[in-house]
Amino acid sequence: MNIKRLIEQAFEEDLGRGDLFSKIIEKDEIIKVKITAKDDGVFAGEVFLKEIAHMQKLVLKLFVKDGDEFKKGDKIATIEGAKSIILLSERVMLNFIQHASGIASLTSLYKKAIGDAKINFLDTRKTRPGLRELEKYAVVCGGGQNHRMGLDDMLMMKDTHLRGVKDLGEFLANARKKMPIGTKIEIECDSFEEVQNAAKAGVDIALLDNMSVDECKKIVAWRDENYPFLKLEASGNITLDTIGEYARSGVDSVSSGATIHQAKWVDFSMRLDD
Repeated sequence: MNIKRLIEQAFEEDLGRGDLFSKIIEKDEIIKVKITAKDDGVFAGEVFLKEIAHMQKLVLKLFVKDGDEFKKGDKIATIEGAKSIILLSERVMLNFIQHASGIASLTSLYKKAIGDAKINFLDTRKTRPGLRELEKYAVVCGGGQNHRMGLDDMLMMKDTHLRGVKDLGEFLANARKKMPIGTKIEIECDSFEEVQNAAKAGVDIALLDNMSVDECKKIVAWRDENYPFLKLEASGNITLDTIGEYARSGVDSVSSGATIHQAKWVDFSMRLDD
């Protein structure tokens, strides 16, 4: 993750031609501030706070690590340094940890809803432009796992990709010749029949798109008997209320973009430390 680049972009858009307060003060002073949680949640953003402190020559003391739970009122960190530098850094610091911690907190709720089921809980590519690395990092802080970072990670095909393909087995065999050895192939399936066809063609993963829990169980039973090495991923409109049932259906993975695009920012404040 190119942390420094993201931070530089954040400062560039916030500072513009320069911080006006820094230009008008006659004398700077050393101050100490604290970041306090105004909500309960799971923390994410440790690497960003540390990098900003390093870049701005601030003294940072963190009381939490990525993935730690916190309560409203908890002291998250203290920061000491020049008053002008702390004030021009405040919003950038808070934006990173509020956004990241919101994703981590929602991801953690999904993980708790999964319970003891031994599955992979995956994110998706439904991320904000330019913030994919930050948002996927936050998912991991919340206990989830990353699916694809981009189109170059794995060949994943939907119905529009496959339109016009007459022989799926032949198509996949040719694809494997053109891709790096070991590259996985996943196909989105809308029905039991499509899963059967994908398995026979030699895919690595079948994505069970918008299927019911009962449909997933039926496909799992068929897979276990006929294609035990085929991985199954359930996805599509899976919510906090239903993810536990999907996790216990026997699939290998459950994926959801909601932990990113439905996450609510966690609120933090920065004030003078008493």
